[in-house]
Amino acid sequence: MTHPNPIEISPYSSVWLKWFEAERIVLGSVFSSPEVQIEHVGSTAVPGLGAKPIVDILLGALSLHVIEATIPALVALGYQYMPKHEAVLPHRRFFAKPQVRPRRFHLHAVELQSRFWYDHLAFREALRADSELASEYQRVKLELAARFGFDREGYTDAKGPFIQAVLARVRVPPSDSSMEGQPAVGANRQGRTLNRIPLDGTEDPRQPS
Repeated sequence: MTHPNPIEISPYSSVWLKWFEAERIVLGSVFSSPEVQIEHVGSTAVPGLGAKPIVDILLGALSLHVIEATIPALVALGYQYMPKHEAVLPHRRFFAKPQVRPRRFHLHAVELQSRFWYDHLAFREALRADSELASEYQRVKLELAARFGFDREGYTDAKGPFIQAVLARVRVPPSDSSMEGQPAVGANRQGRTLNRIPLDGTEDPRQPS
């Protein structure tokens, strides 16, 4: 799939954390319950790691019903609800802000302790804990960005093996029944390699960064 703009990986910027912290307060006006958790994920959440300058936010609630009830409020905050991605990820509700490009935020709303929730936090923590691993991932991303140019789908798929290898080392599958029936990051139901969190800000339903 081609895109009007080429894939560009920007050097790490501390402003990304400031954007997240400010937006977490904004989201808190809608999600005030302590049972809702809001996390900064993706490459912009890893100090020193280059990324597309779009902040990925992972929001966890007790159920999708809790999230769906807030869709009008999120739209009022300037988010665009993008249900088309649920064909690939039915357990996630995806939003982008502002409602037109260029985006600043991607919001991934899922059930707490789901596979999506766990894998994206696990991948982030693995990169934060190992600077050499983060540097290796940056090299992979820069190489793939140069190779795939405007082809974001190809870029996303090509990152899959690296992400899968990291998750294979760190993943301890929870026994939570909410994990059942949810494909892990890195593969869809047909077994195709996927990389699901737009940690690079790729507006793609399949991405960790």
